[in-house]
Amino acid sequence: MSFLCSWSGGKDSCYAMHIAIEQGHEPAVLLNVLNEYGDRSRSHGIPKEILGAQASAMKLPIHFFESTWTDYERLYIENLKELTDLYDLKSAVFGDIDIQSHRDWEEKVSKAAGLKAMLPIWQQSRKQLVLNMIDHGIEALIVSCNHTLGPDFLGRSIDRQLIKDLENLGVDACGENGEYHTLVVNAPLFRERLDVHVVGKETSSNYNFATLRLG
Repeated sequence: MSFLCSWSGGKDSCYAMHIAIEQGHEPAVLLNVLNEYGDRSRSHGIPKEILGAQASAMKLPIHFFESTWTDYERLYIENLKELTDLYDLKSAVFGDIDIQSHRDWEEKVSKAAGLKAMLPIWQQSRKQLVLNMIDHGIEALIVSCNHTLGPDFLGRSIDRQLIKDLENLGVDACGENGEYHTLVVNAPLFRERLDVHVVGKETSSNYNFATLRLG
């Protein structure tokens, strides 16, 4: 069954796609939603250029569309329908773990496009998932985080020491509640590791963001 992967650029969507492939499904295209300016992803704030480099490393096409939060659902369904026809898709893969409202939305938009929503890592242990990702060879960096973590966590790799540090702060190891977001720089499906550098840090009222440069 050919599938679309809802691609954030982070560890969860990457691992979900790996599991779907191991289950015998075939990736056809990645889908990422950009902010209304079209320069970075709406969810993780990752530059479009870097998301494109991830897709190239996996030899997969990536489809972008720009949206405000207000138009997000309507445009998401429109683009899902377009891609379903173009790639003869059967399902859409998402990387959510255990937040039911997220799953409900994903099933809603997938159904609207005639697709089956697949959540390969659904209801697994959050900490064990991160450990599995590390063992699977997924290399990811923290590219945004809340103020409980602070800007010093930006650019840190997802490894066992990080998990200990997060738990010592009372932060979920997987960041499923939005405590932090990641960028995958290498994975078994990548032909080469991405050369990504943190060249600056920005702080807003409630979040910290890494300024990223490719190469």
